[in-house]
Amino acid sequence: MSEQERGVSVLYQNEENLWTPDEFTERLKSVGRSFYHDKHPFHVAMHEGKLSREQIRGWVANRYYYQKSVPIKDAAILSNLPSRELRRQWIGRIIDHDGMHGGDGGIEAWLKLGEAVGLSREEVEQEVRVVPGVRFAVDAYVNFARTKPWIEAVASSLTELFSPDLISKRMKVLERLYPWIDKSGFDYFQNRLTQAPRDSDTALKLVIAYCQTPAKQRRAVAALRFKCDVLWAQLDAIEKAFPSKT
Repeated sequence: MSEQERGVSVLYQNEENLWTPDEFTERLKSVGRSFYHDKHPFHVAMHEGKLSREQIRGWVANRYYYQKSVPIKDAAILSNLPSRELRRQWIGRIIDHDGMHGGDGGIEAWLKLGEAVGLSREEVEQEVRVVPGVRFAVDAYVNFARTKPWIEAVASSLTELFSPDLISKRMKVLERLYPWIDKSGFDYFQNRLTQAPRDSDTALKLVIAYCQTPAKQRRAVAALRFKCDVLWAQLDAIEKAFPSKT
């Protein structure tokens, strides 16, 4: 049985029972082990140093559409949270991405990454390289956050459980295998190494606390799987739009 098949098997054990917090956490983490986009062929090729400059630039330009949509997604979740205490916990995510001033925040850091790989700020912001598949997947994620019960939207954000390891690896790979990239563009990744664990800890605690029926727990797992599919679909679209020349 493959790793992915084992992950699927774990997800669907004991369908009718309420999972303990530890069991629930394990089900959520098993989604990442099976479906997170670090296993996508495009990411695998990136980490093996096989992507061309055009492919790296295509990835950065398209990923910008996701980055600029993250605070919109978080604002949608914020609008559905039922108490000020919960909203206070969530609002920092918007500030992390939008920043408080013109020169800070995750979106600004991503624009600097675009410049570091040889793109102009204007072409990234104007989304001239963004392909329809990426736009469709990201818009679907924002719509999910806007329309689904808030706890499912929160659960969908738990890909942050898996991102620090990927980001740490990515920084080392980009520096070692793509020396043409200006290291000044790596601030986004450095910042997420501390932001993502903090955010995932908050979200996981909320999901564990508020999913107190078997049905809610399963829907939370499904929401996280949906988010993994969104990330995977983006890479499918990028890989097709910016194919290898070899």
